[in-house]
Amino acid sequence: MTLLQQRKHEIITEYQVHETDTGSADVQVAMLTERINKLSAHLKTNKKDHISRRGLLKMIGHRKRLLAYIQEGSQDRYKALIGRLGIRG
Repeated sequence: MTLLQQRKHEIITEYQVHETDTGSADVQVAMLTERINKLSAHLKTNKKDHISRRGLLKMIGHRKRLLAYIQEGSQDRYKALIGRLGIRG
């Protein structure tokens, strides 16, 4: 489940830290969240797709590590990011 180039550009412009930022941890977490949401919807209809489920779990683990990195640096930035993405309640 890849993202379209236009959607990637929208995510980058929305979550970038500065104007030339394309790969900060915030942007990476936002991209992973988008892919996770798309893959979750796919897995709801295709329950036996175990290979995609494994990929989903790997993406969730990667996002979790990136969020831990952001949380170490700045608690306020972490809370703002998860609030914007709506990933933790």
